[in-house]
Amino acid sequence: MPTTLHEAELFLGGPVWGGLHRLDADVAPHAHDFLEIAVIGSGAGRHTSSQDVRRVRHGQVVVLRPGAWHAFQDCTDLVVANCCVSAHGLSTDLSALQQIPVLRDLLWTAPVARGPHGLAVIQVAKEAADDAIAEIAQLERDLVRRTSKRRTGNGQTPRAGGRLLGRLVSVLGILADGLLDQPATPARPVHPAVTATVARLEADLAEPWRLDDLAEAVNLDPAYLSRLFRRHTGLSPLGFLARLRAERAATLLVHTTLPAARVGAAVGWDDPTYFARRFRSLVGSTPTEYRARSQ
Repeated sequence: MPTTLHEAELFLGGPVWGGLHRLDADVAPHAHDFLEIAVIGSGAGRHTSSQDVRRVRHGQVVVLRPGAWHAFQDCTDLVVANCCVSAHGLSTDLSALQQIPVLRDLLWTAPVARGPHGLAVIQVAKEAADDAIAEIAQLERDLVRRTSKRRTGNGQTPRAGGRLLGRLVSVLGILADGLLDQPATPARPVHPAVTATVARLEADLAEPWRLDDLAEAVNLDPAYLSRLFRRHTGLSPLGFLARLRAERAATLLVHTTLPAARVGAAVGWDDPTYFARRFRSLVGSTPTEYRARSQ
């Protein structure tokens, strides 16, 4: 059963974490309560997820939303660089990245539109992958320096400076520029109605939202709002809501002792059986299994 890695144990209070690895052994199946971007460099191995098993290729980028799991097998001198982003940071400090179409697709749309379990595998040029790996290696060195100074004279952990966020933006920019499957026409900026609806959903996940109510709130026809949502997120408004609920539920299962049924109710799925079914369809395991592997 996959274990779960937690941002509280890795991020030192900041929104970004990263590390460079050279693998000659298997990496056991594991999930995350944060977003992970794994950039593949040289070497050989296989990547396993809830979607499939595939040979890795130099330049592949694996993006996993919170709750998704993966593993590496049969590794031989395989270079993997991980750039990880706090789930809370994605919805707060870093939410402005959604306004950049190519980053919105990389971090939000592709992992939920290309498969049911919050994971996408994309391809960038080898040179871009190597540049991103070098930047992640520098991010790791910055984090090591921050760790060595984590206790200041007054006993407080130092705040994450702009350097770490700058590294993240640099990695994202390198990957965006190196994409080999960029659309022929640039994506449009997010429609204000989509932004307003996302904010409304995030503010109250437990509300029994109906498409008609969401459309009325932004003065649009329900069918038109659905088309806008699919254009910008790859999902319908209620499909997007389900993904938000699953990610919030994953966080509650890890960080609280609430019974699974109460976790479901807290995110808007009052029926425990329905909650278990929807959570499994979106995350790949039942709420009970997900909590057990996080212990």
